Amino acid sequence: MVWSAVEEDVVAGRLVDVGFLLFTGEGLRPNHVEPEPSVVDLGMLGEEAGFDSIGVIDHLRWNISTGPHGFWECTSIVTALAAVTSRVRLFTAVLGSPFRNPALVAKMAETIDMISDGRFVLGMGASSGPPEEYESFGFPQDHLYSRFAEAIEIISSLLREGQCDFHGTFYQARDCVLRPRGPRPAGLPIAVGASGPKMMRLAARFADEWNGLTFDTPTLDHFAPMLRDVDAACREVGRDPATLRRSIDIIVAPTNVTDIGIPGFGIPIHGTPLEIAAQLAAFSDIGIAEVHVYLWPQSTAAVEAMAPVLEALDAA
Repeated sequence: MVWSAVEEDVVAGRLVDVGFLLFTGEGLRPNHVEPEPSVVDLGMLGEEAGFDSIGVIDHLRWNISTGPHGFWECTSIVTALAAVTSRVRLFTAVLGSPFRNPALVAKMAETIDMISDGRFVLGMGASSGPPEEYESFGFPQDHLYSRFAEAIEIISSLLREGQCDFHGTFYQARDCVLRPRGPRPAGLPIAVGASGPKMMRLAARFADEWNGLTFDTPTLDHFAPMLRDVDAACREVGRDPATLRRSIDIIVAPTNVTDIGIPGFGIPIHGTPLEIAAQLAAFSDIGIAEVHVYLWPQSTAAVEAMAPVLEALDAA
């Protein structure tokens, strides 16, 4: 499936689409996550503020300095958002491959697409959580790339062809049929989060969208080499690089609270609404179609502060 012009042109005239990444954990620092409202309420507020899409991260449990740190389950939150929103695209950011059976993931994705009336993008990745995330819930943490390679082949076949007969080392899908079909019989879009060459080749083979990520200070120079690697991966598998949509995940501080204070995290994008809009729009110069933003802090005030940023992008 190639991303259609209708899906791409959600907000006419916007140089780069902007997605709101919902952090569903309890918060990495006391000022990170506002305890109220719920993540579903924040997602609804994000739609009102003018975001093009809303994504939900997929983690289960981390250990931080204050002890175990838990998360709401990703697909449950996306399903809830599918029922209470009407315009925004919805996506998983990104589903950790070892956490779910791939054939069931295809069934879940098709169901969410039905509930959302064709607004869902299935984001997938090999998973990169800490050891306790796998150990606590009994999931394997070995051969992550090989497991993902099998999973994405099963998922792609089911979503695009409606059937699959796969016999792999880690997964089996014997004479599997995906029925009923959702509102897009040709299949809903698949995004793959990838940073290394092997994962990028899988993205080039199976995905409609490549997704990159940084928690460091987001710059064009940081992502430009990754985009060159994406182009190279497409050429290796015989694909026109222009047919693979590109998105990135970064941190933005619309209320200008920039002191994150976590090792490995840089300075988020901040400034006036016009300055933030200009910084986000600049990513379109290197071929980025959509910027997904984690808000620091994640609060009602931060979501509302993004509304003039998005308005400025519309006026650009």
